[in-house]
Amino acid sequence: MTTTAYTVAVLLDLFCVFLAYRFLFQPGPAAAGYGVPADPRGDAGAYLSVKGVRDGALGVVGLALLAFAGARAEAWFMLCVALVPLADTLIVLRHGGAKAVAFGVHFATAAVVLVSAGLLFAL
Repeated sequence: MTTTAYTVAVLLDLFCVFLAYRFLFQPGPAAAGYGVPADPRGDAGAYLSVKGVRDGALGVVGLALLAFAGARAEAWFMLCVALVPLADTLIVLRHGGAKAVAFGVHFATAAVVLVSAGLLFAL
């Protein structure tokens, strides 16, 4: 179970880093994948960059916690970070995005993050 818990946590953290890359360097497609398309050349460009930095910071902090503080600290981190995809679910729904994306991407991500926290707490 230790290998599974660490693998899931590392993959989720790296996924955050990947999302950061997309929002910083491919903001148009990243916003469309998020569920609320935005024009990166317009006013939304700054917000897409902010999202990229936020996601990247979450991924790097998660990796650092896992490497230097251990599974329990990462578990608490994951538990707290689950609020982000839950909020993203509401944002997509509130702004007319597809329910399939809201629940199939963001809510499902929150569930996986919570499973990851549970696995890490069980170690």
